[in-house]
Amino acid sequence: MKKRIGILTSGGDCPGLNAAIRGVAKASYGMFDCEIIGIKDGFKGLIHNNYQVMTPKDFAGLLVRGGTIFGTSRTPYKKMRKIEIDGIDKVKNMKENYAKMELDCLITLGGNGTHKNANLLREEGLNVIALPKTIDNDIWGTDVTFGFHSAVDIATEVIDRIHTTADSHDRVMLVELMGHKAGWLTLYAGIAGGADVILIPEIPYSTDKVLDSLDKRHSSGKNFSILAVSEGAVTTKESKMKKKEFKKERAKMKHSSVSYRLAHEINEELGLETRVTIPGHQQRGGTPSPYDRILATKLGAYAAELIANRDYGKTISIVNKKLWATPLEEVAGKLKLVDKDNILISTGRLINTSFGD
Repeated sequence: MKKRIGILTSGGDCPGLNAAIRGVAKASYGMFDCEIIGIKDGFKGLIHNNYQVMTPKDFAGLLVRGGTIFGTSRTPYKKMRKIEIDGIDKVKNMKENYAKMELDCLITLGGNGTHKNANLLREEGLNVIALPKTIDNDIWGTDVTFGFHSAVDIATEVIDRIHTTADSHDRVMLVELMGHKAGWLTLYAGIAGGADVILIPEIPYSTDKVLDSLDKRHSSGKNFSILAVSEGAVTTKESKMKKKEFKKERAKMKHSSVSYRLAHEINEELGLETRVTIPGHQQRGGTPSPYDRILATKLGAYAAELIANRDYGKTISIVNKKLWATPLEEVAGKLKLVDKDNILISTGRLINTSFGD
């Protein structure tokens, strides 16, 4: 009996989504008789019954292609059960459209929000399998997510290129990288790029300690410094604030980001010429790295195995280089943050990298 498999991509795009889609498709076509349904623009497509019946030819050439052929959107978990001004019952619609599409299984590719939505659908009785995608690498239960290493490559290249202009102009350069809650990307790229200061959300920083480390570098004859800063980095004072107080404090901030605020403080206190670079969505774009192509393909192919075995309600994790089918309820709603005892933190401290604490 032919299986009908729905696939959607949700949340922010990143390198490797198409490679994972291809992995699911090629393995499924090879293992059992199936038809693949491409659902447009994430959960929005499932809510509004917007989809396309795919053919094997549609999956050719996807391995190196960035972005996602199905399109994506953000549908926050906290709004899934809310009926808003349009009057649409999102959960009801998704269940009905799953049935209309005659799906045997739904594959969701995405990050933390996607996993929460996937688990919601599992609780509603749908057959769901999730694949862990995010450049933040913050999905609980897996050592790595696809998209992360590609973003590390891009962020590291930015830092590498900044080194030459910083050295040429005797400047302090801040590179602000993505990561609101988790600092994996900034930590990896900072170590790989030789940043002198690395600031991540998990380690609140003291402005005075950052200034002190920069002052010591420049006093010792070093004519430039590089700071890798997570967009979610916070000061020790901010880390002690309640959520509402923190938002109020940030709303009063004169500068557009924490990096610009810190750059201003460095310039004012130390008199050092300081610049900020924000690569932004470049970190999400372009072709996936070979590592991510391989990882995404493995995860996609393993998803097809789970479908063949009717092993639903799982997300695919990679732990100690082995693939695991982890129950969605164990992952949904949890974040994998950088532990202060992480080996890269201790390595950074050994080579005199400042974490501002």
